[in-house]
Amino acid sequence: MPINIDKLTEAELIDLNHRIVERLRFLQQMRAHAKMLEFKIGDRVVFQAEGGRPVEGVLTRYNRKTVTVITDDGRQWNVSPALLSKAVPATSKAHTRSNVVSLK
Repeated sequence: MPINIDKLTEAELIDLNHRIVERLRFLQQMRAHAKMLEFKIGDRVVFQAEGGRPVEGVLTRYNRKTVTVITDDGRQWNVSPALLSKAVPATSKAHTRSNVVSLK
């Protein structure tokens, strides 16, 4: 169904523009939500920060468009789920950074 925009008034063009922008936002939110479903809260994830350095942390919260990741040094990042991947656990690192205390 082609739309001939040459025959639309300025008010109709503005209305069409608003509807197009809203639809594009909705589609982007749907993609972000689908990507979020690939991860669970508590998953160790990694993403690239500015400068290309990898940042690893724990996914702690789902937001509307992003997820919250807390790094091992306590920093909080709000990251687009499209930038995340699951962190590969290193066996030696898991033992040295464990927060579990053994009780007798």
